Amino acid sequence: MPHNIISLVFEGEFRLRKGWTAEFIKYFILFGIGGIAYVVIELLWRGYSHWSMFVLGGLCFLLIGRLNEHFGTRLPLPALMLLGSAAVTLLEFAAGYLLNIRLGLHVWSYYGEPYNLMGQVCLKYTLMWFFMSGVCIAADNFLRRALFA
Repeated sequence: MPHNIISLVFEGEFRLRKGWTAEFIKYFILFGIGGIAYVVIELLWRGYSHWSMFVLGGLCFLLIGRLNEHFGTRLPLPALMLLGSAAVTLLEFAAGYLLNIRLGLHVWSYYGEPYNLMGQVCLKYTLMWFFMSGVCIAADNFLRRALFA
């Protein structure tokens, strides 16, 4: 049995016991992974990002993970992906309304995209998030088994 956190992490034996502290740490780790992934996707896609996208990405990943936990065994994968896409679109609209419209930060704008809602969300990215939700569900399943089983 390893005696320190570094050997626990690198030997793959890091497991959390049940309790609110363990739950907080679990969600903190998942939030961070989702936030980093979202920023990396934006950097690859647009060439730049904003700190708020880390927060939005973390929240999106957590929400898709919670949907996966709750509905994962009861819904077929495409239905779960549709829920994930809708959840991300709602979060993106709320964040866009706050950051771009209310605070005037102009982090992104979809005004040039067809079928946009107030320039904050659009059909093209909602459809992309349908497929990305499948990736997030698979990543969530893997991370929960690898880190928290």
